[in-house]
Amino acid sequence: MTKFRHLIWTLAAAAGLLLAASPGFAQKPDVGDEPGLIADDNVELDPQFRRTAVLYRTSEPPGTIIISTKDRHLYLVQGGGRALRDGIGVGREGFQWQGLLNVTRKAEWPDWTPPPEMIVRQPYLPRFMAGGPGNPLGARAMYLGTTVYRIHGTNRPDTIGTAVSSGCFRLVNADVADLYERVPVGTKVIVRQKPQL
Repeated sequence: MTKFRHLIWTLAAAAGLLLAASPGFAQKPDVGDEPGLIADDNVELDPQFRRTAVLYRTSEPPGTIIISTKDRHLYLVQGGGRALRDGIGVGREGFQWQGLLNVTRKAEWPDWTPPPEMIVRQPYLPRFMAGGPGNPLGARAMYLGTTVYRIHGTNRPDTIGTAVSSGCFRLVNADVADLYERVPVGTKVIVRQKPQL
């Protein structure tokens, strides 16, 4: 009887290992964070996510950044009823948020230290990655308040217009570099989940 139990436990353990190793059951990397991947700058963005000047009615002063997570657009208010609109990638289900913050810090080719809660969810991520072309934060980052969230570039331009991040807002590297030059530390950032009428 003891040998039979041992055989059953051995078979159950082997089955568990097979299931854990199979692609359907193994933890898959987050499509939005691929450390080391070099951005394909030839990715053709959907026209609605390409940078463009648009008519934009708001009472916010020029220089304000308004993010619409639902529409997956970032607006830099220009005044005179106009704004520059960029397509963005936003937080996936359960990681979207709204609020009013300021840009508290800016960095070129920022280093990346995933926060502990991200490591818990994605233990395969590096604990630190120096800035550069393979870094998921891309060419520039603007840090929002005292949160872990940023407006940043990406090494995955194909994710613009999607909801795959852990709450940050990503732009293609060319657009985030341009935005970085236009906005100073202290810039007001409004994050909205629903369009305002």
